[in-house]
Amino acid sequence: MDTTPILVTGGTGTLGRLLLPHLRAAGRPIRVLARRRPDRPLDGVEYVEGDLTTGEHVERAAGDAAVVVHCAGSAKGDDVKAANLLRAAARARHVVYISVVGADRVPVTSAVDRMAFGYFGAKRAAEVLVAGSGIPWTTLRASQFHELTLATVRQLAGLPVVPVPAGVRFQPVDGAEVAARLAELALGEPAGLVPDVAGPRAYGFDELVRSYLRAAGRRRPVVRMPMGGGAYRAIRAGANLAPDRAVGRRTWEEFLAANL
Repeated sequence: MDTTPILVTGGTGTLGRLLLPHLRAAGRPIRVLARRRPDRPLDGVEYVEGDLTTGEHVERAAGDAAVVVHCAGSAKGDDVKAANLLRAAARARHVVYISVVGADRVPVTSAVDRMAFGYFGAKRAAEVLVAGSGIPWTTLRASQFHELTLATVRQLAGLPVVPVPAGVRFQPVDGAEVAARLAELALGEPAGLVPDVAGPRAYGFDELVRSYLRAAGRRRPVVRMPMGGGAYRAIRAGANLAPDRAVGRRTWEEFLAANL
C-alpha cells in the first residue's frame, strides 16, 4: 500500500470537507493546508496553517506529499495561489485540480466580465499553470455545486427584489458526487484533462431562485436583467453547460428538500 501523504488545499471548504472521507477510506495519510485549523479537526488528518496567496508555509505543507489535490479557489487570484502551490510541490508526482465547466469557453477580458464572471477566468489561468508546471497532472471541470448555488440564491433572496441575469442557465451538480470522482482521480494515475462532471439538468437562474423561494416559503419579485460583456454572451449561449456530461444523479429539487 502506498503510504505517501496526499496534500489537500481547501480541505476545510465545501468540496474539501466532502473529499477527505474518501481519501481516509483509502488508507492514505492526509495533510490539509488551511488558513486556519478547523474548530473540529478530522481524526487522522494533519493540518498545516498557511496561506496560498502569500506562500506562507506552503512549502512546509507540500513537503513529502506525493499527490496534491488543489481545491482552494476564489473569484480572483487563483493564478497566484496555483503558482505558489506548484512551486512548493515541484517534487510531487501528481497534481489534481478542480476547475469549472466552461473555463476555456467563457472569455473574461473586460472589467464587466471580471465583475460578474471572473471566476471562470481565474480557473482558466490556474488550469494553464497546472498543465505547464512540469508535474504530471489531472484536471476535472465540474459545473456549479448545489451547495454554492444554494448559498448564492439564498443571499439574493435577502433582497426586496431579486435581480437575476436574463437568459443565464446553470447545471448544478451535487458536491458529494464531485468529491467522489475527485478522490478516484487523486488515487489514480495522472490523466490530463478528464471528461466534465455536470448535474442532471440545466435550469434558468430565475428558476433556481424561484424554486428556492417556494421551498423556503418566501415571496420576492424576481426580475430578469440583461447584462453586457463577452462572458455574459458566452454563458447565455450555454458555454458553462455540459449537456453531454449530465452524469450527476442528485437533482436540485432533491438537494433543496434535504437542506431546507
